[in-house]
Amino acid sequence: RKSAPKTNSGVRQVPMTPVVAECFRRIMKARIKPKAEPVIDGYAGFLFLDKDGCPMVAMHWEKYFRHICEKYNGKGGGRILKVTPHICRHTYCSKMAASHMNPKTLQYIMGHSDISVTLNTYTHFGFEEASQEIHRLASGE
Repeated sequence: RKSAPKTNSGVRQVPMTPVVAECFRRIMKARIKPKAEPVIDGYAGFLFLDKDGCPMVAMHWEKYFRHICEKYNGKGGGRILKVTPHICRHTYCSKMAASHMNPKTLQYIMGHSDISVTLNTYTHFGFEEASQEIHRLASGE
C-alpha cells in the first residue's frame, strides 16, 4: 500500500560515502534474485526482500532485532534492550549531532520539515555529552 510521506521533506536524496555505496552494491550482488523484481511506484532494486520477494518493511526488521536480542540475552553475557529501526534512527541522529554535523544538514538527512524535531525529538543528550563538549571547547578543538 502506498503511503505518502508526512511532509515534503520526506522525499529527498540522501548522500552517502563511497564505502556505503559499495556496501549496497555488495548487498545487491549477493541478494537472491527474485522470480520477478518488485516495482513499487516506479522504484525497483530494493536491497532486502522477504521470503515472498516483496521489499522488507520495518515490521520485518523489528522481528529480526527482537530475535537477535532474545538470543543474545539468553546467552547470559549481558542484556540488550529493545532495538527497533526507529531507535536506530534516533541513535543515528544523536551520533551525527554529537559529531558536530551541521544541524541544517542533519535536518535534511533526517527528512524533518522543522529543525525543532531534529534537535528536540531525535537528538538525545545528557550530562556526559555536555561535559565532553565543555572539555572540547576548553581544549580549543
